[in-house]
Amino acid sequence: MENEGIRWLTVGGQKNVATLNLVKGDSVYGEKLVYQDGDEYRLWDPFRSKLAGSLKKGLKKMPIREGTKVLYLGASTGTTVSHVSDIVGNTGIVFAVEPSARVVRELIENVASKRRNVVPINEDARRPQTYFSVFGKVDVVYCDIAQPDQTEIAMLNCDKYLKEGGIMLLVVKTQSIDVTRDPSAVVSQEAKKLEKAGFRIEQILNLEPFDKDHAMIYCVK
Repeated sequence: MENEGIRWLTVGGQKNVATLNLVKGDSVYGEKLVYQDGDEYRLWDPFRSKLAGSLKKGLKKMPIREGTKVLYLGASTGTTVSHVSDIVGNTGIVFAVEPSARVVRELIENVASKRRNVVPINEDARRPQTYFSVFGKVDVVYCDIAQPDQTEIAMLNCDKYLKEGGIMLLVVKTQSIDVTRDPSAVVSQEAKKLEKAGFRIEQILNLEPFDKDHAMIYCVK
């Protein structure tokens, strides 16, 4: 799958997903920069980004494109946020929510200070009404948070910010929800919650070997 900001590049005999670098010459987390047809790309590590892992595992549709407006929950230091920033380009925007002030400082230093399409938000995702920087509705909600109620938090944010017909990409961290149950049963349980709330499930991906006991759910509001 390719779009304006994503390419599959063969490097060292291996096929790698990469994004067109929005900040030329800048490597955010030590990823390799590759040049092709006069453009600079950043290799996207599937062991460090669950979205890259999802692409490697066969994500059928990529809802994030040039100009897309994204609400990103669980931004951390910005590894995946930076690639999403590459893809949406300067006509899109990424609202990056992270509860830890220390981590947000790294996000600002490493990513947001160099990319005007990234808006860091230092808030708890359980309180979406406090995101004063977010304006209007978003096209995509991306949720990657390690909490027992991660699905409920994601739905709460969708209720407030995701447009009708918008897409949610939910990373299910089964060990954060219930370590005693079979991971596939936990994923099924979370998918049923989404369906009960009115979401339509389009695809569920097991993210092994990139992330053990993790899944990605692609659903439509």
